[in-house]
Amino acid sequence: MATDLYLVRHGETAWSRSGQHTGRTDLPLEPRGEEQGRALGERLRDIPFAAVWSSDLQRARRTAELAGMEPSLTPLLREYDYGEYEGLTSDEIWRRRPGWQIYVDGCPGGESPADVQARARSFLALVAGVEGCVAAFSHGHLLRALATAWADMDITAAGRLALDTAAISVLHDGPRGRLIQHWNWTSSLG
Repeated sequence: MATDLYLVRHGETAWSRSGQHTGRTDLPLEPRGEEQGRALGERLRDIPFAAVWSSDLQRARRTAELAGMEPSLTPLLREYDYGEYEGLTSDEIWRRRPGWQIYVDGCPGGESPADVQARARSFLALVAGVEGCVAAFSHGHLLRALATAWADMDITAAGRLALDTAAISVLHDGPRGRLIQHWNWTSSLG
């Protein structure tokens, strides 16, 4: 397994700004998202990545490109499939289904928490033989699930992890085992 797995959430889109759940809808980055992608490149430039992966959806792929990376693309890093909740905000979902929690209830017509956890584990298996640092450009809900799979935690714990656009998180594998080393580092945190 890689020593350090850098999880990078894509830059801002119209729907991430409005709070709409964006799974399979392939939205482009907003101008601010493009700026965030370039800023990520500055923050990541001195890290010698052995491998770089990205979701094949344009918002993640473009973020990686703007950061100066040439990622291998994989659908394993796609966002949660929200099914009937695609394009809705959390408030709109809660009006339909009070108390809904994505990592407990999943999405009708979309993925279940078990589906997403299996995808996260498949991605971890994909990068298992890589030595050194690996970057994974992806989406908010999937990256949270990936962190819980890494740390061998129940996927419901992912609901307690906030993740902003253009944030970097670092998962570390070392003498103490697999750790969530850094979480939700944004440029505003320095």
